[in-house]
Amino acid sequence: MSILSRILSMFTGGPSGVAQAPAAEPEAYKDCLIHAAPIAEGSQYRLAGRIEREIDGKLLERSFIRADVFSSRDDAMEGTFRKARQIIDQNGPSLFGDGADKRSV
Repeated sequence: MSILSRILSMFTGGPSGVAQAPAAEPEAYKDCLIHAAPIAEGSQYRLAGRIEREIDGKLLERSFIRADVFSSRDDAMEGTFRKARQIIDQNGPSLFGDGADKRSV
């Protein structure tokens, strides 16, 4: 975003330069559903997503944002799915053990 564009956006309410990339199809992994939602930051994409699991008819959600940035959306999506699988594997049942509807991990 150019300097002029930034100045104009301050007065016109235009985009702030931080936008979420379009979502992809969720991936199923160990009774969970992984949603990759990388955040566009300039010409890069920050790793972000959420993990959902239904327990006793209640949908529980764990969201995450990491410092990793990628030059392409596809790489960010792949990295997000990989990181979510790692979170699920490392936390095991305790990931949703507290019963909270939503929280960050």
